[in-house]
Amino acid sequence: MSFKLVRKWVSRLTTYLLFAVLIAMAVVVVSSKASGGEPEIAGYQLKTVLSGSMEPGIQTGSLIAVKPGGDMTRFTDGDVITFMDQEEKLITHRITEVVTSGDQVMYRTKGDNNNAEDLEPVLSQNVVAEYTGFTIPYIGYLVNFAQSQNGAFLLLIPGILLLCYSGLTIWRTLGEIEKQNKKETKNLEEGQSLSS
Repeated sequence: MSFKLVRKWVSRLTTYLLFAVLIAMAVVVVSSKASGGEPEIAGYQLKTVLSGSMEPGIQTGSLIAVKPGGDMTRFTDGDVITFMDQEEKLITHRITEVVTSGDQVMYRTKGDNNNAEDLEPVLSQNVVAEYTGFTIPYIGYLVNFAQSQNGAFLLLIPGILLLCYSGLTIWRTLGEIEKQNKKETKNLEEGQSLSS
């Protein structure tokens, strides 16, 4: 395989990868701005994990998918839920015990990496969603940054550069096609003049 061919494939692969990342980030940022909260795709919310309480299963900085809605009293021991604590902060922890008191359902929870259970039980009405098991390590840092004002601005720069690069690539390709057409036309004209 020639060096030129390898360079061509690496260039194409890099372009496709950059476009995929740019489109994914644009979808995440636009969906979060449109919903006024966390990004949502196909009914799943994407949340950034900012603590190590669920390591090693869910690493700090991971992006996780959670499924909101449904009956929030349906969970059992071992399920991982996302809930709102008393300080209005979202937490994702594992259920260690289901406590029923009359019509009220509460969950005792614990982070997998924590030594003890959480101090306060979680009321079922404070449960926001169920963790689906989908995790992408470290991407959460990028999403968190992209949702900030500075991040949204800085993401425009690679987007603009990528568009410029794409425009240059298209312009070069059109130039090569035009050269090839001129060459074919010239060869065709020479062939006709030789036969006459």
